[in-house]
Amino acid sequence: MYCKRFQLYVHVTRHARERMTQRQISESVLSDLLESGELRYKDERRLWVAKHVSDRADNLLCVAVVLEDRLIVKTVMHHFCWEE
Repeated sequence: MYCKRFQLYVHVTRHARERMTQRQISESVLSDLLESGELRYKDERRLWVAKHVSDRADNLLCVAVVLEDRLIVKTVMHHFCWEE
């Protein structure tokens, strides 16, 4: 998978794939989330990407990612809430 937004290939960790399966999040939903979700940076390399998906009851969906030579998806969360 390639993310146009970050202009990087995407690597989904084993942990993130397991969470995607548990939470019934497809690669197409993941791709849409990465391309159009709201971004919040922890630092220059680590960030969260979150988005509401209209046909899901467990919103907000969020992925924790690391920017390296690829976009590394560390985990996938649901029922997410931004900390203020």
